[in-house]
Amino acid sequence: MEGERVDFGKMGYGCKHYRRRCRIRAPCCNEIYSCRHCHNDATSMLKNPFDHHDLVRQDVKQVICSVCDTEHEVAQVCTNCGVKMGEYFCNICKFFDDDTEKQQFHCDECGICRVGGRDNYFHCKKCGSCYSVGLRDNHLCVENSMRHHCPICYEYLFDSLKDTIVMKCGHTMHSECYQEMVKRDKYCCPICSKSVIDMSRMWKRIDEEIEATVMPDDYRLRKVWILCNDCNDTTEAYFHILGQKCGHCRSYNTRAIAPPVLPQ
Repeated sequence: MEGERVDFGKMGYGCKHYRRRCRIRAPCCNEIYSCRHCHNDATSMLKNPFDHHDLVRQDVKQVICSVCDTEHEVAQVCTNCGVKMGEYFCNICKFFDDDTEKQQFHCDECGICRVGGRDNYFHCKKCGSCYSVGLRDNHLCVENSMRHHCPICYEYLFDSLKDTIVMKCGHTMHSECYQEMVKRDKYCCPICSKSVIDMSRMWKRIDEEIEATVMPDDYRLRKVWILCNDCNDTTEAYFHILGQKCGHCRSYNTRAIAPPVLPQ
């Protein structure tokens, strides 16, 4: 009806990644895609591996209005029909999105847009990424910990769309990958092998099992040198098939090593 406001958000504009009323022309291959993720998904499927490439969001220069098909330089409003192509717009990232409930914001230090609300996040300069304010002064910093791939699924974490988690050791991975790892009874960081949860109850259970499991005489007095993955201490311990306890932090998250070389 004349004068009635059209809800473009209900007209199916956009893609599975974002609701928006524009498409982008990829400067790297001159092809048109709904968003950079659609571009990256498509190029990753190309048969020739030399054709695989990712779109650099800041390099996008041209957009195509999904309402009137007019192509023009990146802008929030179409220069022809005047439609707003995204309720949220970042001219730095060339990013459009109608779903403002995500509370998008641009982080100058990350150089990209984040979701979750600016007041709910802070940028950790050493880790090189935005973290929840609950982690301010409450996490172990690891330099550029977010600038690597998830150790489980190998997706690059820094600009991943999935939630991430910071483990006790300071390393990061996808939250869903972390949950799957713990569900499979894997409690060590895949990167540094430190325990990611409180294992004191498990160590107590191993104490009880070792006490109830007597080793054969040939092994009862045998000692081995061990390195503790949790505290990095090196100690000598009695060998047992169920595990060797760290003499410093009492952890069983240890591995056998060669004896230290003493100075002559």
